[in-house]
Amino acid sequence: MNILSANLFRVGVTCAALLALSCVPAHAETARWSPTAANAWYAKQRWLVGSNFLPTDAINQFEMWQADTFNPSEIDKEFGYAEGIGMNTMRIFLQDQLWAQDPEGFKKRINIVLDLAAKHHIKPMLVLFDSCWDPNPKLGPQHPPTPGVHNSGWVQSPGTAGLLDEAGWGRYESYVKGIVGAFARDDRILAWDVWTEPDNQGGGNYQQLDEATKTAQVAKLLPQVYAWARTQDPIQPLTSGVWHNDDWSPNGKLNAVERVQVDQSDVISFHSYDWPERLEERIKSLQPYGRPLIMTEYMARGNGSTFDSALPMARKYNVGAINWGFVLGKSQTNLPWDSWEKPYTKSQPTLWFHDIFYADGKPYRPAETAQIKAMTAEAEKAFRKK
Repeated sequence: MNILSANLFRVGVTCAALLALSCVPAHAETARWSPTAANAWYAKQRWLVGSNFLPTDAINQFEMWQADTFNPSEIDKEFGYAEGIGMNTMRIFLQDQLWAQDPEGFKKRINIVLDLAAKHHIKPMLVLFDSCWDPNPKLGPQHPPTPGVHNSGWVQSPGTAGLLDEAGWGRYESYVKGIVGAFARDDRILAWDVWTEPDNQGGGNYQQLDEATKTAQVAKLLPQVYAWARTQDPIQPLTSGVWHNDDWSPNGKLNAVERVQVDQSDVISFHSYDWPERLEERIKSLQPYGRPLIMTEYMARGNGSTFDSALPMARKYNVGAINWGFVLGKSQTNLPWDSWEKPYTKSQPTLWFHDIFYADGKPYRPAETAQIKAMTAEAEKAFRKK
């Protein structure tokens, strides 16, 4: 990693005017934040509590953002549900093909969503890339939800073809620099999650890349994504969440992708859909890095990850907590992961897997929303006393 880090943070030098007869730096790539800087940033934040967000009427990132299906009034309404229970962040996914399709329109729609979020006192974390589910994303009209199946329309970014086409990675450089550059000084944004579960093989019933090939390709591209984002000198921290290991400590057996994630993130993020005992182990394995911790995915009721078990643990260790699933909708993430093998078409599961609200704003479990509201109110009170 020493050689890799040196390459990532090299200082670009370019010649100035020929008459100057000297060379001067045109743009120095900014370095990873120090632990001191990261912790100073975190100390200014409220206790971060929110959800991974997709509006009820969208099956995936394309339907949320494309001009024909973009629905700011629905997003506004659902952000209101979040504000009502004290949530102050949302993790929102972008997609590289949206930039290629219409960069100016995409930026305009992002700006609209950021305005709506600010109206509801929410600072979103924006996600640039994602390795989960459909590996063949296609712009345009999206297929309807597959009956009884969890997240049947979610798409990867980049897809398999793009990940294998190293000669074409320049388009991802354009996307990262274009999006991060447009909002690099925007204090409405909390942070940039550069890649969700980058070494996830994909899941579902799709023809996916084999694990070794995907891990190798991502290990080449992920450091470049961090470097491209840093050239824009964002005021927001960069992160990418580790997700599938039991020991993420400095001495843990991290693979090549995980090593990039923990070595390049300004703040450390992670996913945990397990029982609270495992969650605590994972938090403790990450504490030696001395950086703020944000759990960017959790809460799968049937898996033992619930609000009443995870939120108190996160609060105890001052860890941000962003659960998967907000409003029941076309993503069908109230259904469990095993619905890919046995679709819930004849009967619904006994327990919702993800999600908090029905589309009309009624809570699935009022006790959960009451707990979230009480805990965020207590945290806000403590924050204001600082």
